[in-house]
Amino acid sequence: MTKPVRRVVTGHDASGRAIIQEDGAAPRVQQIGGPSGPLFHEIWNTQQTPALLDAASGEPHEDGIKLAPPKGGTRIRVLDIPPESDEIRTMSPEEAQAHFAEVGAGDASAHSGTGSRHALMHRTETIDYGIVLEGELVLIMDEGETTVRAGDIVIQRGTNHGWSNRSDANCRIAFILIDGEFAPELKR
Repeated sequence: MTKPVRRVVTGHDASGRAIIQEDGAAPRVQQIGGPSGPLFHEIWNTQQTPALLDAASGEPHEDGIKLAPPKGGTRIRVLDIPPESDEIRTMSPEEAQAHFAEVGAGDASAHSGTGSRHALMHRTETIDYGIVLEGELVLIMDEGETTVRAGDIVIQRGTNHGWSNRSDANCRIAFILIDGEFAPELKR
């Protein structure tokens, strides 16, 4: 069982003074990919950049959990990634695509069978800042891999990658995702 993620949202009162608008657990939490999959704590999204800063509106509504931020927008989430199971290590390309389809990104899956470096390799048209809060993860690229630990920050620039928790403890990582656009030579 993981501890809840606290979300504090600020705003303005009718006189324009800064206030605490919300203070509580992340409102949307969902496990993706069954019992061995990550737990998504959705914190906030914006629908555009620059984001509209008004007095006291809430987070824009979304149905379900989406992997990428809204087009032209941003997203912040916290993921709890449990130790990797055999279920993930033996996942078929079809199962991997279904895993990503749960978050509206079936086409992000890059698992192509026996030649894939990890079953959950994927690529999104975003820049992602990943901040490891606790535990450790192995970041797997097409070429090479590295272990990131609490306090490390990953800048993910639309590259094909996968995450593997090869430890015996949960890893908690915060992601800030910003909509991007591939340069012509990187489009598929």
